[in-house]
Amino acid sequence: MAETETYTVTGPDGNEDTVELPAGLVDTMTEQGENPTQVITDIVLQAMAQQAHAMVHHSEGEPPADIVDMNDTIEELFEERFGMPLSEALGHQH
Repeated sequence: MAETETYTVTGPDGNEDTVELPAGLVDTMTEQGENPTQVITDIVLQAMAQQAHAMVHHSEGEPPADIVDMNDTIEELFEERFGMPLSEALGHQH
């Protein structure tokens, strides 16, 4: 097995979890001058936004109001961070 790098995520309650990734993988995704840790947090935001979107727009039945509110918030956070609406990034409008 190749070398790995460990990244740690700390939640608002102080709990932590780590993830091992192949050494250098994150570096292949960084732009010049970009902090590799920001790549990790960008991917976390993208994944969470996609999951929230799926719960609201691609699940059967009407989603609970709190899930809709969380989706609206993460869509706003996504656009603030990446400069484009999530629907555009996903290639469709909702």
